[in-house]
Amino acid sequence: MITVYGISNCDTVKRARARLEAEGIDFRFHDFKRDGLAPELARSWIDRLGIEPVLNRRGTTWRKLDEASQAALHGPAAADALAQHSSVIKRPVFDRDGELRIGFARGDESELLDWLRG
Repeated sequence: MITVYGISNCDTVKRARARLEAEGIDFRFHDFKRDGLAPELARSWIDRLGIEPVLNRRGTTWRKLDEASQAALHGPAAADALAQHSSVIKRPVFDRDGELRIGFARGDESELLDWLRG
């Protein structure tokens, strides 16, 4: 089963979802804003990938966070902070049967789609 995590109004997430649909790849979409993000799931991503690949430092949400909130994303409470500020997660997050990939860069689309097909 493939789950795509993200925010429905994110341009990259929109592009990824449209491409998966066009390619006939079945997936379930989990919208952070509508469905939330459990700290336990955020913790599992951090444990498996580290915080840096998960964290989106380029977005406006990151820039709007005060220093204490940014620092919390690197400490023991990082999973709770990600759950609270899910917009700072790099998007989309693809989970294919427990394996993770993050992002949908234009140059990497074909490789990612091949990976999603299994």
